Amino acid sequence: MDYQGQDQVAAPSGYSRRVILGGLLAAGFAVSGCATMRRVEYTDQIEDLLVLSSRRAFARLTQPGGFWDSSVARINLPVLFGRPGSVTQKVLNSPYFKDKLQQELNRIAEDGARVAAPVVYNAIRTLSVPDALALLRGGSTAATTFLRQSMGSALVNVMIPELEQVMRVAEDPILNTAVNALAGVDLADAAHALALEADNAIWYEIGAQEAEIRDNPEATHNPGLIAALRRTGSP
Repeated sequence: MDYQGQDQVAAPSGYSRRVILGGLLAAGFAVSGCATMRRVEYTDQIEDLLVLSSRRAFARLTQPGGFWDSSVARINLPVLFGRPGSVTQKVLNSPYFKDKLQQELNRIAEDGARVAAPVVYNAIRTLSVPDALALLRGGSTAATTFLRQSMGSALVNVMIPELEQVMRVAEDPILNTAVNALAGVDLADAAHALALEADNAIWYEIGAQEAEIRDNPEATHNPGLIAALRRTGSP
């Protein structure tokens, strides 16, 4: 499966994937005695940063209205539902129908986030960080970007079957009307399209939480993380 969402980085503050990666490269990954020691020294702090960011993100997204109420994670209608000339496009001329469909998809995405959460937590525990110091200095969402790249399409793949199952059980008339209006499209296709959107939204929310922690590390009450972020001059 081609992963379609990877060019969109969890960076609500305006960073692009290219800018953040450029910052990481500029920070340097050269191996020297002192730098190697610092890479090892700060690995635990990167793990703590990612654990806190992801836990906060999933705590928010799995609550009722979690995606819909988020300033960075609200999911727009997938492109699937706006194909030019489709019957669905005509149906979506109704603001009421469009709003209800979008709300339903955002609600269903909460179930996707529930199955995605343990996958993210496990990835953090097993993450290999070549240069923790560079990630600490890399920008407001550098650690989230690095984790997302390392996981590839893992979240999309785990969410698709869950979202399809939820859609079938829900039997929502708005969603079924939209899907049935598209020739050759079924709930599996809709689940795939929603999984791609939910994947982006989850990373946006994790990135937003990382940026917030970097702005106010004292709120974490984690002495090691506070010291690391202050010592490295993290944004």
